[in-house]
Amino acid sequence: MNVLVIHGPNLNLLGTREPEIYGSTTLEQVDAAISSAAEALGMTVDIHQTAREGEIIELLHGGIGSVAGALLNPAAYSHTSRAIAEAVRAVTFPVIEIHLSNIHAREPWRRRSVTAEAAVGIVSGFGSNSYVLGLRALKGLLDG
Repeated sequence: MNVLVIHGPNLNLLGTREPEIYGSTTLEQVDAAISSAAEALGMTVDIHQTAREGEIIELLHGGIGSVAGALLNPAAYSHTSRAIAEAVRAVTFPVIEIHLSNIHAREPWRRRSVTAEAAVGIVSGFGSNSYVLGLRALKGLLDG
């Protein structure tokens, strides 16, 4: 069971970017936790980080036929990108949206996610553990 993981813009700066909001865990540490959790669940992960909207869409499209599901943290694109939302709707596998911070407890503009409207679910507010929780949720969904 292969899972696509996509980190959006600015997540490459985890550990140093606004640690009071996003914590001090680096992206490499997040990826290691995801990989470890996936192995324990009998899953494999294909992890990517990009700041480019089009690349997120291409990664989602590229998963058709090769992944069972995806974890997507579109970061700031979650509030604006109808194109990513349409890509999530278009793929043949479930996508769970991930956020490190609780977007509903932040600025008003962050409280609406157009991409979450297309996802099967959202995990938000648990820091880097949001990805592990999302992976567990995806596993449960896929196991049915």
